[in-house]
Amino acid sequence: MARVKYTDSDVALVARMIRAEAEGEGQQGMLYVGNVIVNRAIADCLDFKEVRTIPQVIYQVQGGNYSFEAVQKGNVFYNRARGVEKRLAKKTLDFWREHPAKYALWYFNPYAPCPPTWYDQPFSGQFKQHCYYEPIANTCDSVYRG
Repeated sequence: MARVKYTDSDVALVARMIRAEAEGEGQQGMLYVGNVIVNRAIADCLDFKEVRTIPQVIYQVQGGNYSFEAVQKGNVFYNRARGVEKRLAKKTLDFWREHPAKYALWYFNPYAPCPPTWYDQPFSGQFKQHCYYEPIANTCDSVYRG
């Protein structure tokens, strides 16, 4: 059973996002970004209580801006999804989860060492240039179950 309900257009949307956000970090980096997207769709906590679908995750606005820089700036997010990214997107939607993004709800590239917290949430690990953060224990059980 898939981790989250999705359509073919959702697969293409995740594929475009993982390419735009992490193409330079290879397939593993794109899988980690896809994992964060899926985690946000299943999280019933914090900033993600009303976010249940892939489009809601991708186009979520927080603080007046889109949550993902690739949507905000456009860059390659508006390019068509390619086959390799579609396969990676489907993999994360269906089953794939791995540390440091296994339970992560946030990631960013600080262009410096990863800070120990991000908006008071603990650092879970780093892959290449991206730092990953998961919710504080007992604040988002749905992510740890999903």
